[in-house]
Amino acid sequence: MRTSNSIKNSVMSLITNIVAMIVSFFNQAIFVRVLGTECLGLNGLFTNIVTMLGIVELGIGNAIVFNLYKPIAENNIKQIKSLMGFYKKTYRIIALVILLLGILILPLLKIIVGEINININIYMIFILFIISTISSYLMSYKRNIIIANQKNYIINIIHLAYILLLNISQIIVIYITKNFYLYLIIKIICQIIENIIITMYANKKYNFLLEKESEKLDVETERDIFSRVKALVLHKIGGIVINGTDNILISTFFNITTVGLYTNYHLILNAVSTLFGQMITSSTAVVGNYVITETKEKQFIIFKKIRFINFWIAAFASTCVLVIIQPFMEIWMGKKYLLGLSIVIVLVFNLFQKMMRYTYATFKDSAGIWREDKLIPIFESVLNILFSIVLLKMFGLIGVFIGTIISGLAL
Repeated sequence: MRTSNSIKNSVMSLITNIVAMIVSFFNQAIFVRVLGTECLGLNGLFTNIVTMLGIVELGIGNAIVFNLYKPIAENNIKQIKSLMGFYKKTYRIIALVILLLGILILPLLKIIVGEINININIYMIFILFIISTISSYLMSYKRNIIIANQKNYIINIIHLAYILLLNISQIIVIYITKNFYLYLIIKIICQIIENIIITMYANKKYNFLLEKESEKLDVETERDIFSRVKALVLHKIGGIVINGTDNILISTFFNITTVGLYTNYHLILNAVSTLFGQMITSSTAVVGNYVITETKEKQFIIFKKIRFINFWIAAFASTCVLVIIQPFMEIWMGKKYLLGLSIVIVLVFNLFQKMMRYTYATFKDSAGIWREDKLIPIFESVLNILFSIVLLKMFGLIGVFIGTIISGLAL
């Protein structure tokens, strides 16, 4: 059963990400041609900012999924209901905090964005990004019981439908209306529809979730969750700073148009990373089951096999991207949207080193190993900001990405 679920998860994840990659390329090409590079830069910048606001989630989702593995394996309905009830209340609080933080950031947008030459209300755009983020927290918590049950492929099937609906709707609307606001509103509507469908599936499959009576989570489990969250929050901060500051630094020290140029490359690199990374990370729930039920010797055998596959995936993907990305970008967007070859080489090297972490991340998340190295992500994020600022002043745009690589190698 575990092997079957792992294969289903990997295959469906691969299909979903291939489709997502293809339709995203069409979507972004039309976006740039209709709305321009500055709007694309705003889209990328605000995406990074709301991602950084996600720090308030603190990794609670990971901690609860980890705590769901054992009661699911033991069919302990009472404990599952208590965990899900706790999860629901926590995510409502998180949504409220993100709303308040978003409101506090509004007065700073002019400073972060800088000068723009397009007639658009950046405050309204940012509010729509905040609403999109809040809606995902308010309605998505039940997907984690599906993940913990090793049924990621169900979520991927629903997400595939969401991707097609979202991108086709956005392409049609932006082509007809040329309206950035409607483009973002469609995303919010599609997110809500996706979350409703996932919730309906979870309610049908695990109908005990509909029962209003559930006991308060026991003190011991709450302590375990918050103990893991204390470590996870440092990992969360580190990850968000490392992945979310590049666009902000580029916008602050260069301009929003440069952010738009980088966003095109980021879309490709992120698509490749997600596409191949899901082949490894989709086994998280299966590995979590191994951690609960198998000996450490068997766990280590599985670890070595997955790590071996991870290396070949990372090497193959990075080599292909390095060879193809510039010709593809020229066909996709045109010569005027190309970054220099030296920048591309640095970006691809960073892609390789990030992909080589997938096996370790999968086993760490599956086994709840977050306390042991909790300070390392903070160390990495501090190095990332310091080296990126120093090197961008010395070498320009390429310095931002070299700083990210140096911090990653230090980790």
